Amino acid sequence: MPALVYQESRPRDVSGPPVLLIHGFATDSSDFTGWADALSRAGRASILVDLPGHGTSPAPASADDAGTSRILEAIAAIVPGELDVVGYSLGARLAWDLPRVAPVRRLVLGGLSPFEPFAALDFAQLAAFLATGEPPADPLTGMLGGMISAPGKDARALALVMQGLAAEPFDPSSPPAVPTLFVAGDADPMTADAPWPVVRVPGDHVGALRSPEFREAALAFLA
Repeated sequence: MPALVYQESRPRDVSGPPVLLIHGFATDSSDFTGWADALSRAGRASILVDLPGHGTSPAPASADDAGTSRILEAIAAIVPGELDVVGYSLGARLAWDLPRVAPVRRLVLGGLSPFEPFAALDFAQLAAFLATGEPPADPLTGMLGGMISAPGKDARALALVMQGLAAEPFDPSSPPAVPTLFVAGDADPMTADAPWPVVRVPGDHVGALRSPEFREAALAFLA
């Protein structure tokens, strides 16, 4: 897999390990608006990464290149040493397993669903939709198909990412072996059945990441 594109921000006075920020599906690192400044004020460097096929990072060459293991390897390759991680949605799903391949000290997992949506997709219907515009009969496939074909998205690359992740589905039965804080919006249905204790902040699945309460909870935990 090609190297991921990332940005680093380092404060003058450092008070702890850097913080890696991993965004959700079909977004990019710009979703973490304001986080680099907040972390800098707390004396923490930040690393904002774009996942494969997202933002400015290259598209995967194949679905095999976009499996969970390959993405984790690509993330681990940019890790400079011990660090903390904040992952949101898909970023949280990936960060769950990151301590197995990188020296993670603490995790903040936001908007994490205990279910694997990509494994339930009908990829034949998705391919037909992307090729012809024929609406998928499966509602979930139709919803995600519409998401990845929105203006400015690389639909082919995102479809490969979904296929790769579906081949290595999320396993919530093997929790991270590092201190972990779970955060979710109080109006986020994707996290309603989470089996882990969740700190609730204002917002739905999209809005919770932008809430000051999420940032405050994360910074307090990482301190």
